[in-house]
Amino acid sequence: MATNQLSGAEAFVRMLQHHKVEIVFGLCGDTSLPLYDAFYRLDHGIKHILTRDERSASYMADGYARTSGKVGICEGPSGGGATYILPGVVEANESSIPILAVTTDIAVSSRGRYTLTELDQNALFRPLSKYNTVIDRSVDIPRTLRAAFQQMTSGKPGAAHLGLPFDVQKGPVDESDVWAEPEMGAYPSRRYGPDPKDVEKAAELILAAKKPLFVCGGGVVIAGAEAILLKLAQALGAPVATTISGQGSIGEGHELSVGVVGSNGGVVETREIVNSADLVIFIGCRAGSVTTERWRYPAPGSAKIVHIDADPMVPGAIYRTDATLIGDARLALEALYGAMEGEFKTHKPTQAWGSAVADAKRKKFEAFRALAQSNDAPIKPERVVATLNEILPEDAVIVCDPGTPCPYFSGYYEFLKPGRHFISNRAHGALGYSMAAAVGAHYGRPSAKTVAIMGDGSFCFTAGEMETIARIGAPVTMIVISNSVYGWIKAGQKTGFDARYFSVDFSQTQHAKVAEAFGIKSFRVEDPAELKSVLKQATEYQGPTLVDIVCQPLHEARAPVSEWVA
Repeated sequence: MATNQLSGAEAFVRMLQHHKVEIVFGLCGDTSLPLYDAFYRLDHGIKHILTRDERSASYMADGYARTSGKVGICEGPSGGGATYILPGVVEANESSIPILAVTTDIAVSSRGRYTLTELDQNALFRPLSKYNTVIDRSVDIPRTLRAAFQQMTSGKPGAAHLGLPFDVQKGPVDESDVWAEPEMGAYPSRRYGPDPKDVEKAAELILAAKKPLFVCGGGVVIAGAEAILLKLAQALGAPVATTISGQGSIGEGHELSVGVVGSNGGVVETREIVNSADLVIFIGCRAGSVTTERWRYPAPGSAKIVHIDADPMVPGAIYRTDATLIGDARLALEALYGAMEGEFKTHKPTQAWGSAVADAKRKKFEAFRALAQSNDAPIKPERVVATLNEILPEDAVIVCDPGTPCPYFSGYYEFLKPGRHFISNRAHGALGYSMAAAVGAHYGRPSAKTVAIMGDGSFCFTAGEMETIARIGAPVTMIVISNSVYGWIKAGQKTGFDARYFSVDFSQTQHAKVAEAFGIKSFRVEDPAELKSVLKQATEYQGPTLVDIVCQPLHEARAPVSEWVA
């Protein structure tokens, strides 16, 4: 019996549809013409957002995936499009965020003939993604899409890249082969749990500890393990600290919440909590250089280590582990609780921590509030954080670039609700992330107010996307911390190189006027007395807004960055 035939491009679009894809972020190109034509002709229900840069498309897909719990999709053409989309792929992959980057390509029959935009996409993306292939035959499109979605969302999530040559988009595909498992479009789709023997060993260590401490990375929120983490922490009386990516593992108003630890967003007071622990339980956390302040806190050998991670290569890479649990964070914590539940009838929550966590947070925020109340100009970053914390709703999503925004908002903004409410690109820290990622975050969670916070250095990396934001009317608020300097680097030159400042200062831009030229409602604030009213007006406006805030330079401020603390 004859089967209906689809073109490769049509089959590709249908495969996205079968995986419940709702939105694609991308940029057109010559090699994408068949794919775009399929998007135009077919009834699929997928929204396409035209971006002004492929890198922005990948960051939008990243932000969307983080807030929606679904795979983020981005696309771009061959050549420059493939190279521009790379930063978002590697950032998402290293952050365990599933995005699918589709780069169309020259025809298979044109390879090796000095064809314009030819490059080896397979080699380019291989080290940067969890799953990667260039599809050389149209008949392979359905099974390749199924494999990509399964790889992205199963076990430890990650990014995938698919190359789609021009002639493959036009080749035939049997419609009967175009099917999918829709649950593969969300993550984590297929979970695995730890070995019961490892669970028993970890449970014994935890019950024997006098001062156990949880340190949570992004794996807790990705796995949806917040509720079981809190249940276990309360049963043990164990404080919960997080990395920047792990914020949302616990509501930061809870008495057991320590807040962020490490060299970016952590402070001396939270470091002392880490130093005091006799057992550290890392969950979905790589225990890398930032979290441990270059592998010093906890000091190797100072505490026993239980490490839970979906990636078997992570535990033991930095610290010698006393118990290792390989698996999904939620399943691992549920197994741990089950192994200890009988003991909780007689095992009282530890009292050894006493008021240590409350005292640490009190000291931390006393120092913060003293600066946040300052009427000095330029405006102190602390005042920006405190003002937004006062006026934004609890379910707001804040997306921060590196530089000034990340340490201040991760360290001092109190995210009271568990779950993903803070996003920053912690894997590679590229500038120009927040404006684009905020667009994706808005589409992933349209009911929440989304705010993008960037330095003026980051602004100039990504200013062109304000045309996108204005065109689609995304009601995001962009805040520019304006101080005319690459502040993170200048602060490093001050503290580590005797203030030998070299090539870090640039001229001041009127960011509000630039945004206004794109059709975005804009404000500029220089007087601290005007900050609250302007931010309130901007965040309550129904369309896109930008607020340009003239702030104290980072090298003159007291940022929560341990390397800069004398």
